[in-house]
Amino acid sequence: MKKIIIVLASLALFAGVASAQDMAQATETYNSGAAALSDGDKAKALELFLQALKEGEACGEDGAELVGNCKNIIPTIKLSIAKDYIKASDFETALTALAEAVQAGKTYGSDEVIAEAEELIPQVKMQKATDLYQAKSFVEAAAAYKEVLDAEPANGQAALRMGMALNQAGDKDGAIAAFETAAANGQESVAKKQISTIFLKQGASLLKAKKFAEAAENAVKATEYDDNAQAYLIAGQAYQNLKKSSDAITYYKKYLEISPDAKNAGAITFAVAALYQQLGDKANALEYFTKIASDPKFGAQAKQQIEALKK
Repeated sequence: MKKIIIVLASLALFAGVASAQDMAQATETYNSGAAALSDGDKAKALELFLQALKEGEACGEDGAELVGNCKNIIPTIKLSIAKDYIKASDFETALTALAEAVQAGKTYGSDEVIAEAEELIPQVKMQKATDLYQAKSFVEAAAAYKEVLDAEPANGQAALRMGMALNQAGDKDGAIAAFETAAANGQESVAKKQISTIFLKQGASLLKAKKFAEAAENAVKATEYDDNAQAYLIAGQAYQNLKKSSDAITYYKKYLEISPDAKNAGAITFAVAALYQQLGDKANALEYFTKIASDPKFGAQAKQQIEALKK
């Protein structure tokens, strides 16, 4: 019986020595991690703290404090590494690192790291998309902005930027849909101007191609989104070519209301007067010819028409 007791005591003593050695190793690893972190080598520090965590857990209650310290610092280091990628404009890697920081926060119980990383993720996605846009990678930028919108459907700024990217990529319909979303989420004024510009450019191109009906349709659509002088002018010109004098007058007059001092104001005023004359509306024809009776370019013709209308 005495021999058995002696053996068991020897084993207990050996276990105590082994535990102390394990704890010493865990502490050494932890301190090496702290030194690496102090030197700015975050990757090495993270590796060592993860190793120290395993070694500390193997020590049971003796390693509890060390384990707690490791669990506190590991998520923080992961978040710090992610921030370094953000500063370096390596947004793709930063997003991966932020996701890892969130996971570490959940694993080791760091609510602060989770909250900060989750707040940074949409910001980094926006930065990534903007970086692509500035590099003129418009298709990729639009896809990146869509990622933001998928996570935040009410993000009007992301929708606006997505519309701009799609427009640059030649997807007019997609751009208009994105701008409509932006308009519904706090970006109404600028989004509607963007939509108006799309229709305006299409109207100008169609007018140049002598596709007057389509030109008029697009120009009128442009005016529905923004009080755009150029759109009113294009609509007036298109309708005049379509022999729709009343419509032409309507849009020419809107143009003159917005741009009374435009270089072509005299020509448009003369056109309105002439259109009224064609419609047999002498009163309005006289009014508009009189408006430019002193015009250096159109005054002489206007006076001739005034005299003719008074007879």
